[in-house]
Amino acid sequence: MAKNAGAQPVVAVSRRGGDRLRSGHVWVYRSDVIEAKGVSPGALVTVQELSDKSVRPTRAQSPRVLGSALYSTASEIAVRMISPKPVDDLAQLVRERIRAAITYRERFVQDTNAYRVIFSEGDFLPGLIVDRYNDILSAQTLTQAMDSEALRNVFVSELRELLQPDSIAERVDPRVRKLEQLPEKQSGLIFGTKTSTEFQMNGVRFLYDAIEGQKTGAFLDQRENYAAAGQFARGEALDVFCYQGGFALHLARNCSKVTGVDSSRPALEIAEKNAGLNGREIEWIEANAFDLLRDYSDAGRLYDCIVLDPPAFAKSKQNLPTALRGYKELNLRALKMLRPGGILVTCSCSYHVSAADLLDTVASAALDSHRILRLLENRSQAKDHPTVLTIPETAYLKCLIAVVS
Repeated sequence: MAKNAGAQPVVAVSRRGGDRLRSGHVWVYRSDVIEAKGVSPGALVTVQELSDKSVRPTRAQSPRVLGSALYSTASEIAVRMISPKPVDDLAQLVRERIRAAITYRERFVQDTNAYRVIFSEGDFLPGLIVDRYNDILSAQTLTQAMDSEALRNVFVSELRELLQPDSIAERVDPRVRKLEQLPEKQSGLIFGTKTSTEFQMNGVRFLYDAIEGQKTGAFLDQRENYAAAGQFARGEALDVFCYQGGFALHLARNCSKVTGVDSSRPALEIAEKNAGLNGREIEWIEANAFDLLRDYSDAGRLYDCIVLDPPAFAKSKQNLPTALRGYKELNLRALKMLRPGGILVTCSCSYHVSAADLLDTVASAALDSHRILRLLENRSQAKDHPTVLTIPETAYLKCLIAVVS
C-alpha cells in the first residue's frame, strides 16, 4: 500500500521463518523470531529476515524485508503476515479485505442467508471470524491485533455499513483470550439489541440465538454437506452427534424415520424446536454416542443411513493416535448397523486428522466389519470457509459419503 513503513517496529525472523513465509504460509512461530524489542501487543510490524539467530540486524547485513504483519506478544504464533508489501494504513487495508470477503460470498454462496462472512486467514484477515445468521452477525476476535479498539471499530463500522445487520454479537472463546493474554470478558452484543432470529439453509429453517450455543452458533461449514447427505439418504436414518439437528433435518426430507443423538440436552431442545419449524417428526435421544452405538450394534439394530459428525477428537498432534482409535470405533459400529445399500456419512473437523487419515481409518473399519464401501463423495467445508492451498490449517473439515455392500 503506502510507502512509509519505516516508522513501524521491526521484527526480525530466522531463515527458517523466512522460508515458511516464502512457501506461502503466513505464520511465524516465536521460536523463529530473533528480535522484537519494544513491540507492543497487536502491533503492525515490518518483518525482516536474518539468516543467523546470533546476529542482530545491522546496516551492513541489509536484512531482507518480507512484508507487514500483526504481532502477538503472547501467542506461540508470534507473527501473522497481512501483506507481502509495506502497509502504513492498516485500517484501510482491513476495510478492503472485508469488502473483498463479502464480494466472494456474493459470488459463491447460494440458497442460504447464513454463512461465514470472514474466515480469518482464509480471507487474509488473521484473527477475525464473522458469521451471518440472517439479520444478526456473530464475530470472534482471536488475536491481540483484531481485539484492539482501533481494529474493532474498523470492522464493526464496515460490517454495519455493508451488511446492515440488526445486531452484531461477540462470541468469546475464553481459552483463546487466555493464550493471547487478553482481558476476560463475556459474550454479548456489541451493536443493536436483537439476540435471536431465524435463518435458512438449503430450504431448511433453523432458530439462532446469538449468545447461546457452540462456536459462533450453528455449524455453517457443514451446510453443503447437509444438502449432499440429504440427496443420498433414504429409509431409516440415524444422526449421531446431531447437535441442533443440521443433518437430521436435511435427512428428514427423504427418509421415512430419523433419529438424532447427542449428549447435550440444550442442543436437543433447540433441535426439537427446529424440527417443529419445519413440520418434521424426529426422535431425539440424549446419550453418549459411543455407548449408544455399542448397545445398538450389539442388539442388531439396522439403519439405511447413519451420519457420524463428532466434535474434534484431535486437539493436537499428540492426541492423533487416540483420536484415530475413536474414529475407527465409531465407524466400525456404524458399519455393522447399516443395511446393504445403506449410506454412511462420516466426518472429522480435526485439522490434525488429515483426509488420508480419515480414509485409512474408515477403510480399516470396513475391513474389520467385513463390509465393502464404495465412495460416493469426498467432501470438505463449505465454500464460505475458503481453503488457501499454502495454509494447510485453513483445510480442516472432512466428510465422506459412501454406500455400503
